[in-house]
Amino acid sequence: MELFGISIFNWFLAFLFGYAIIRTGLVMLRGMARPIPEPPPPGELRKVKIMYRCGICGTEVRMTVAPDQEPDPPRHCLEDMDLVAPIE
Repeated sequence: MELFGISIFNWFLAFLFGYAIIRTGLVMLRGMARPIPEPPPPGELRKVKIMYRCGICGTEVRMTVAPDQEPDPPRHCLEDMDLVAPIE
């Protein structure tokens, strides 16, 4: 069976592809429209990025700590790692 010279199967495939494209676009737009979450209340853990690098092999480690703590540097290759990025 044909409609306007195009088979029903082709119409159905076109409809499915169109629906999938519109659905994907709407999901992407909704993802970009989310507001930024509020910061946590004072006293809770916050993301503070501290970077360490091994002076022997060059391995880097990123730690997330509470803003009022300064932990001991991790050890790698049996040596303390060097601080790369200071606490902000």
